[in-house]
Amino acid sequence: MNRRVTPEPAEQNTSRTTGAAEERSVQDYIDETPVWRDGTTTPSTPMTRMQWRIWGLAAAGKFFEGLVVFMTGVALPLISREFGMDAIQHGVVGAASLAGILVGALFLGSLSDYFGRKSMFIVEMVLFIIFLVLLSLSPSYFWLVLFLFGVGVALGCDYPTAHLVISESIPSSARGRLVLSAFGFQAAGALMGTIVGYLVLTAVPDETAWRYMYATAIIPALLVVIGRFSITESASWLMAHGREQDAAREVSRLLHRDPPYPKAVKLKARHKPLAKHEKSLAALFNPRNRRATILASVPWFLQDLGTYGIGIFTPTILAASLGHVATHHHDITDLIAKDIMAAKGAALIDLLLIAGIFAAVMLADKVGRIPLQIAGFIGCAAGLLISALSGYFTGSTQISLIFIGFMLFNFMTNMGPNAQTYLLAGEVFPVHIRARGAGFAAGFAKIGAVITAFLFPILLHQIGTQALLFGLIVTSLLGAAITWLCRVETRGRSLDDIDP
Repeated sequence: MNRRVTPEPAEQNTSRTTGAAEERSVQDYIDETPVWRDGTTTPSTPMTRMQWRIWGLAAAGKFFEGLVVFMTGVALPLISREFGMDAIQHGVVGAASLAGILVGALFLGSLSDYFGRKSMFIVEMVLFIIFLVLLSLSPSYFWLVLFLFGVGVALGCDYPTAHLVISESIPSSARGRLVLSAFGFQAAGALMGTIVGYLVLTAVPDETAWRYMYATAIIPALLVVIGRFSITESASWLMAHGREQDAAREVSRLLHRDPPYPKAVKLKARHKPLAKHEKSLAALFNPRNRRATILASVPWFLQDLGTYGIGIFTPTILAASLGHVATHHHDITDLIAKDIMAAKGAALIDLLLIAGIFAAVMLADKVGRIPLQIAGFIGCAAGLLISALSGYFTGSTQISLIFIGFMLFNFMTNMGPNAQTYLLAGEVFPVHIRARGAGFAAGFAKIGAVITAFLFPILLHQIGTQALLFGLIVTSLLGAAITWLCRVETRGRSLDDIDP
């Protein structure tokens, strides 16, 4: 009879022979794989319950972002009707949450370098709930914009924080697919935003239906904030701040397994303490980090020009292109009918966002971040070109080209730049400025999102859909070129190796 041999981790074997745990870095412990008695290693590092909990709670934040931001595309016609908005006010409402994301990512998210990843992970969700409640009760246009901005600030903080909470807690070999699969919930949220918008419109065929749309996220967000109190702090962040005992305790909690391994944790610092000037925002632009800063921020800015413009205003573009309902609505019934029709079309197109992020999850750790980002930018340009060419046709051919082009754009942007820019921004910087670097990149990118959200409805009216699409083709090709020139591939690299 064959005797079944159970795997034992290398650290346990070391402890048996030496009597003490070997000093290693935080990432070394996280990356450790079990070893069989004959020296054969297992193909991957098993994830613990705590690691999966961290991943799930981070994914929830990305889901809420997609839900709220893309739901605005369905809610906007109703908001406009209730508050009597003009084209400029349309742009302000569309840009408000994105402006908040810019501020939150740039300033609030970077605070996790000072106060810890877990603290800001909780604070951001508390702020999100507060402003979401206020948004649902907005008494006027002014307060609506202010509360949308507040929601954006909370979501902006989540950009660097959620990434780092995951990436600093999981094995290097799985970092790409796990960070991106969490990020993919933004696409799931975008799809759910259009679905919720449609369901609320059918249940509450009234101009106040938009309030119920935003309110649907309040209770789920409360559950998420409760869950975030139970996670571990980033041990890498604790080590960077000289808190070795706290870091060892958090590694033990993070890697708690049954049977337990490692049985003991003894950490060593991988890098010397840094000078004060090396921890400031200016460090992002020194010769050592400048290339990473350009790679993380500029292509993301160019990508957001298209993704948020197309994403938020897909219902508007479809409704205008399909032309089944009169432009001037004589009553609320016409407005609701047109909004429902556009929401259905947008939901169909948004399915390709999920397909794209699925492809990114499968390929990021195999093909690499840089090749996917470049291919994605080129694919986005191709999709936009197909949609732009629809202007030369009429009838069913025009409609088919719009749908094909937008669906290709959504797939390629989520397989490529929309996913990879987010992933790279949290990987290319050293730990002591990682949140600031990722936050700066996200904040800089959201300048593009704010510009396009504000100007899109105005430019749609002034120059038309076709001219806008040709302009976005140019920005997509430029994004591919800059990615190639400033490329830094992080596939399979330990985050410890990225430190100076």
